[in-house]
Amino acid sequence: MERFYLITDHVSKVELLVPRGVRLVQLRLKDLPEAELRRQIARARDFCAVEGAQLVVNDYWELALELKCRFVHLGQEDMDGADFAALRRAGVRFGLSTHDEAELERALSHDPDYVALGPVYPTLLKAMKWAPQGLERVTRWKAMAGAVPLVAIGGLTPERAPGVFAAGADSVAVVTDVLQAENPEARTTEWLRVCAP
Repeated sequence: MERFYLITDHVSKVELLVPRGVRLVQLRLKDLPEAELRRQIARARDFCAVEGAQLVVNDYWELALELKCRFVHLGQEDMDGADFAALRRAGVRFGLSTHDEAELERALSHDPDYVALGPVYPTLLKAMKWAPQGLERVTRWKAMAGAVPLVAIGGLTPERAPGVFAAGADSVAVVTDVLQAENPEARTTEWLRVCAP
C-alpha cells in the first residue's frame, strides 16, 4: 500500500499532480452527468496507466467495471448496492470507508484491499456527523484490521503525518491540504517527501 494517497475532484488535477510522483490517486467526482463521469474516469484511467499510477474510482463501481478500471473506493452507503461478487470476478480491488467499530467490522467482512478511517482530525472538506477520531483510535483500528491496510483520512497535514504513521496507519489520504494549497504541485511534492519510507 502506498503511504501517500491523493484524492482529487477532477481529472485535470490527476493530470497536474500525478506526474509529481503520486502512485495512488482517487478520483472523487460528485453530481456530474453520466457522460462527464464517463469521460473523466476513462481519461484518468488512461493517464494513470501511462504514468504508472494506480487510479481508484470513488463510488461509481458500475462505471469502473464497464471502463475496465482496477480499483474502486466505496463509502458505507455505497456498499449497500455494490455487487462485490461482480467486482471480484472482474479482479477489481476495493477499499471501504469506516467511521466506527460496527462499520469497521462490516467492512472487514467483505475482505477489502484497505479500510479507511476518518476523520482523524477536524476536516474542512465536508460536514461530518462523526467527531474526529484521534490517534488512539488509529492504533485500535489497526489492531482490529490486522493485515488489512489502514488508510487515515481527515484534517491531515505534512506535520501531522509522522504521528499518524506512528499510530499505525499504513497510508494517509489527503484531499483539502493539497487541493486548497496555494501551490498544489509543491504541496504534493512535500507530502511525497514526508511519506517516503
